[in-house]
Amino acid sequence: MADFRAEDGSVIVYSDNGEGIPVLFLHGWMMSRKVWSFQESLSTLFRIITIELRGHGDSREPEFSYDNCINDISELLAHLKIDRAVITGWSMGAQIAIRFCSVMSRKVAGIILVGGTPCFCKQSDYSFGVPQSEVRSMARRLKRDYRSTAGEFFKAMFSDDELTKADLVTMVNRTVGRLPDYPVATAALKALADSDLRSILPNISVPVLLVHGTDDRICPPGASEYMSSIIPEARLELIANRGHAPFLSSPERFNSLLTGFVESL
Repeated sequence: MADFRAEDGSVIVYSDNGEGIPVLFLHGWMMSRKVWSFQESLSTLFRIITIELRGHGDSREPEFSYDNCINDISELLAHLKIDRAVITGWSMGAQIAIRFCSVMSRKVAGIILVGGTPCFCKQSDYSFGVPQSEVRSMARRLKRDYRSTAGEFFKAMFSDDELTKADLVTMVNRTVGRLPDYPVATAALKALADSDLRSILPNISVPVLLVHGTDDRICPPGASEYMSSIIPEARLELIANRGHAPFLSSPERFNSLLTGFVESL
């Protein structure tokens, strides 16, 4: 683990292991770079970089926004003297990856979007999101019992089939880092709920791999199917009987897909 100081003085934590094509991993809401622990072995093939987004994990800066995260990612790549990288984003991290590509396309060699959606909440012309009422309910539950709600959210990432096979306690211990403070969690939830990135998708000019579990209850797989029909150079891989985090429950399958995609670049 290392850190660097961003231009605004914020201290951002990251890890950097291996050599070869740089692959930067962006975690999801309320998680940390630890969630990518099953991808650490890929450092024998590529340069694997993980970042703690603002306010998450050990990056304790409280001013969370997508724009701040994009600036931090750009500054991290400059700090590491990386001209272009493959950006892998999961869930909220997928939205940040899309936004980053739209404003920093020269720094992106390709994108891998896992359990992603361009629009988290349902719209009149977009059915692959969750109702706004679910977001409001989540916000109320976070205020009432923050830690229990975070635990319930983690459990909801997995399908019933996964939960019968996985040791959830072991998974939590290996992949869950320090929870963000409550104000950061609510700011990030608002950013996730308010974003509508559909207009960006047709302009993505780099290859994109979309990976989605067919039993995802947080971001419906229809969201990735939608993106695959809009993004010019997109390829969709659905992983059967897996939920919101197939890179955790099926790491061999996910790592194989990632390896093939990165090597194709």
